[in-house]
Amino acid sequence: MRGNKKKLTAAISLALAALKVMAADESGLGAVTVTGHYDNAVGSSDAASQGSVTAKLIENRPALRTGELLEFVPGMIVTQHSGDGKANQYFLRGFNLDHGTDFATWIDSMPVNMRTHAHGQGYTDLNFIIPELVERIDYKKGPYFADEGDFASAGAAHMRLANTLPQGVAALSIGGHGYQRALLADSLALGNGNLLYGLEVTRNNGPWDIPEGERKYSAVLRYSGGTQADGFSLTAMAYHNTWNSTDQIPLRAVQSGQIGRYGAIDPTDGGDTARYSLSYAMHKRNDAGLFEFNAYAVRSKLNLYSNFGYFLNNETEGDQFHQREQRTMLGFDASQTWFTTVAGMAMQNKIGMQARYDKLSPVGLYNTVARQTIATVSESQVKEGSLGVYAENTTQWLEKFRTVAGIRYDSYRFNVDSSIDGNSGSARDHIASPKLSLIFGPWAKTEYFINYGKGFHSNDARGTTQTRLPGGGPASPVTPLVSTRGAELGVRTEIVPGLQSSLALWRLDIDSELVFVGDAGETQPSRASRRHGIEWNNHYIATPWLMFDLDLAASRARYTQDDPAGNNIPGAINKVASFGVSVTDLGRWSGAFQLRYFGPRPLIEDNSVRSQSTTLAYARVGYKVDAKTRVTLDVFNLFDRQASDIDYYYPSRLNGEATGGVNDIHFHPVEPRTFRLTLTRNF
Repeated sequence: MRGNKKKLTAAISLALAALKVMAADESGLGAVTVTGHYDNAVGSSDAASQGSVTAKLIENRPALRTGELLEFVPGMIVTQHSGDGKANQYFLRGFNLDHGTDFATWIDSMPVNMRTHAHGQGYTDLNFIIPELVERIDYKKGPYFADEGDFASAGAAHMRLANTLPQGVAALSIGGHGYQRALLADSLALGNGNLLYGLEVTRNNGPWDIPEGERKYSAVLRYSGGTQADGFSLTAMAYHNTWNSTDQIPLRAVQSGQIGRYGAIDPTDGGDTARYSLSYAMHKRNDAGLFEFNAYAVRSKLNLYSNFGYFLNNETEGDQFHQREQRTMLGFDASQTWFTTVAGMAMQNKIGMQARYDKLSPVGLYNTVARQTIATVSESQVKEGSLGVYAENTTQWLEKFRTVAGIRYDSYRFNVDSSIDGNSGSARDHIASPKLSLIFGPWAKTEYFINYGKGFHSNDARGTTQTRLPGGGPASPVTPLVSTRGAELGVRTEIVPGLQSSLALWRLDIDSELVFVGDAGETQPSRASRRHGIEWNNHYIATPWLMFDLDLAASRARYTQDDPAGNNIPGAINKVASFGVSVTDLGRWSGAFQLRYFGPRPLIEDNSVRSQSTTLAYARVGYKVDAKTRVTLDVFNLFDRQASDIDYYYPSRLNGEATGGVNDIHFHPVEPRTFRLTLTRNF
């Protein structure tokens, strides 16, 4: 470490993994080393809760659903309360994140979160991703990073697609409940670059009494060229999915024997969705700095049919509703980083700009019976634009002390043309978000972190201009941009050989959890809140072929404004535990075991009704037939637990029940023990 003060500092942006390694070699913290499944070495990040997962772990760990890619983020829980064509339900750091609010997800530099979505603000549908093409997942938690804006208060994950594959891959999978999957992917030299392609087809009925009938198609085509220092990529992605869904069901209907655990009240729920995108990325690095530019265009649509109240509002025809949207999304981001030395101190300065425009034509809510429209509740044409600019400075003040200071400014404009009189109009809002991180060490292979930042999430554009509810009652416009503030104390150590361990104490305040509730077609305001907690993450390489993971998290979430109804936040996650073992290259054999615990949660504000905890185990056994052929058996819900993927508490009405319905727990069961067999051939 002697004399390193005059060298370049810290790893450059996580935007490109290869460039990060190059920059780390020049830093005062030593080279970043990739150890097994993780890239979380001392000196690789600016917070204890920041890190990276490599493709090796993604390849070795079984996953029931594509959305479970986000469970590689320590402390994250991914569940589902509907069909597999719908976005998953996410939980992290005391949040029921719904379908993605307050956690930003990206594919390379293309956002996945959908704002002003028909079903939920920040809707994050990951089903279009082909997991075998994900090269790494870079994750961050907390609003401490200047390049993260909307939806990133709890954290963010950037999934990086590969430019090339070491070998072509063809795979066929079969499993219980009609599961079938076919995959073909490869890369090849073309001209002065490389062409990568991937094709995936999936069929699945699930264990449900009403077969899911999922039909999913995904495709990726990427052309890339250049070098780690000066390169580009052009990526096209296509995805289409149709399905029937068994949504959450009332506990009383199962207990009375009216339906089984895998039954449905409304057999016509389901939907279809599609997503098509084109994105371009380039980076150019020299001794003075790094320039990056990314642009994307996305066309997507969704038709979703749901019935959560059954016969609560319409006692004869039922309460099924149709949420529909068709979206065009355009955007770009550009950044310039300079590496310099001032007064003998290594310094990195970065400025960036991010712009995004969403056009929804239309986004609507309709009353339906068996997917046939009987009434329009609301229909809107929406235009939403945003511009974010940020600046960030990293300075190596001393050999073992550096700071990262940033400021971000975001401006939004909303324009709504609504079918409801009085709800059309426009709105504007802006917000400034300062950030500061202090990093001390390493001493004895241990670093210490102090992080603070302000962030935000946007609200649904329709809520910013509404003056009337769909039923005709008065309403008040919501605050377009809701401020959040977070702080964290952390430590990361490698003092034990082979072990990467990090500990973080964190807190996050939100001014208001105002959201536009698509299920009801109206905005429901809630109070200001505070969350705080502790996370302990451990990754241990016992031998080159044996690895262990242990992640523990506990949090407390409360409204900060007293109310007689109570101050608990419904659905807020409290305890999470995950334990994993990976065995690689043990002769012809390999395997993995994963256990995750999802703790009980309050379902109403006074905490008088709570969910049960859920503990699930996944297992994998692999056998290498020859150098290019392997067979893998995955077992999900290994111990065949009867538990819930998710629980809610609200009123619903079944046929024959009194007007006004019954308050009850509504749950979506975990799938029973399921086997999937995969034959993979490399070429």
